[in-house]
Amino acid sequence: MNIADAIALLDREVPDPSRGLPEALFFYISRTTPLVNVDLLIKDENGRVLLAWRDDPYSGNGWHIPGGIVRFKETLEQRVNKVAETEIGTLVEFNPVPIAVKQCIHHEREIRSHFISILYQCSLPSSFMPENKGLSEGDAGYLQWHEQCPEHLLKCHEMYRNYL
Repeated sequence: MNIADAIALLDREVPDPSRGLPEALFFYISRTTPLVNVDLLIKDENGRVLLAWRDDPYSGNGWHIPGGIVRFKETLEQRVNKVAETEIGTLVEFNPVPIAVKQCIHHEREIRSHFISILYQCSLPSSFMPENKGLSEGDAGYLQWHEQCPEHLLKCHEMYRNYL
């Protein structure tokens, strides 16, 4: 099979890439192209930051800023809202002007190894209580307010330590 045939096959198998990609294709792309993602620095009026616990083979385990990879034909603002809905369970107020753009390259791995990360300042009221639907501390996706930068911040989010 030549490249043109492979592309034609992918076009048939993934007619609407804006809805996401099959995992194998996503992993291939992440080995060949930088991924653009948005990260949400969510604070309340008391300066606490809302972080989520993460536990996966790519980032390891620890606290992280909620975020997500921008989909094809999706605006950055749409991705901010989608991340807030899926990871926090509610929309957030956010400044549409990013507060940081960072490049993150993981030289030690091939999959999900190069990111252009765009950080947005977001807010929720201090009365917001994460539902954590059946999750316990230490479970992936568990949300918690933090008054200071936690000890177990993911290595890939060390680039944001000064913002926490």
